[in-house]
Amino acid sequence: MHRFSMLDGLLCSLEMDDAVQPMQSRETRCERCTRLTPDYDIVNYGSVEHGYRRLCSQCFNKEMAEASDLSGFENVKFDPVGLVDSDGEVHEFHFRTHLFGTGAALDAFELRDGHPSGYQFQIIADPKEDSLAVFGRLLERMRRALSTKHLTEGERGLEIADHRVVRGRIEWDDAHNGRIPLLIIDGREIGWEEFGRMLMSFEGWQFRLNIADKSEEI
Repeated sequence: MHRFSMLDGLLCSLEMDDAVQPMQSRETRCERCTRLTPDYDIVNYGSVEHGYRRLCSQCFNKEMAEASDLSGFENVKFDPVGLVDSDGEVHEFHFRTHLFGTGAALDAFELRDGHPSGYQFQIIADPKEDSLAVFGRLLERMRRALSTKHLTEGERGLEIADHRVVRGRIEWDDAHNGRIPLLIIDGREIGWEEFGRMLMSFEGWQFRLNIADKSEEI
């Protein structure tokens, strides 16, 4: 669930508490349209002075468009899409759009236990850009990412693939209270110690680490 506030006409992110949600799927009723909505698609919107309302992303975007005078914004809701990875496995992706004044973020994610997990992607575009064009660019980025496997099964278990490039996402690891990261590589959870074991196959080699925003393609 996300919390946003309007301060001096600007949208400020105050809190993101997806990581502390219980593992079972939950739903919340949107206070504008009254529809039951999965918690991952609910935004706490408002301010400390005036209180917060729980809105689904569609209603949140409507209010943001009204507040920002973005009459050209297309508040499109996209249906889930299944994409095949290089091993022939189908991954079902869900989508949500969040308008934040100067931009619109379109997220794609898998669901596990009712919460975003596995492969996750994001693209940021101009709010007035054609939504289908943005959606198409995101799909192409997703297809490129799923076409490559960074880890392979070897004699000692998972190993870094022969092309020796690893792309992934850094997440919180509850097992270690966030002291070391949990990595999401090829859409699967990889512990820091397990990844370290893989790196030891290259003892004495050099490496380069690039950190990029979630919305950037790497």
